[in-house]
Amino acid sequence: MAAIELERYLRGTSREYHACIEACVECLVACEMCSDACLDEDNVKAMVRCIRLDRDCAEACAAALRVMSHGGPLAKDFCRLCAEACARCAEECEKHAAHHDHCRICAEACRKCEQECRKMAA
Repeated sequence: MAAIELERYLRGTSREYHACIEACVECLVACEMCSDACLDEDNVKAMVRCIRLDRDCAEACAAALRVMSHGGPLAKDFCRLCAEACARCAEECEKHAAHHDHCRICAEACRKCEQECRKMAA
């Protein structure tokens, strides 16, 4: 599997966020994939909450990783919000994980990102 080593792009205070930035990138991609896959399900109406939380979580991850990337003074606040978005998204995806592999993958990425963001927000 190809990997991007994001550390090479980080400098100064943003280096302390390396693991969290990587988790946010992974979660963002997983949420985008999941929301798209949910749209292909036979009963899309049953997946509406999942799709919306996927989208919100992806946005929270994108915002948090941007602020962490430049070592912004509000990074911990963005991480706190991102952790909450990840927790809610994971909770919803876990409801569908037994029947939809994309939800299982997304829930795993969300839980990992939630954990990393909570560490950074502490």
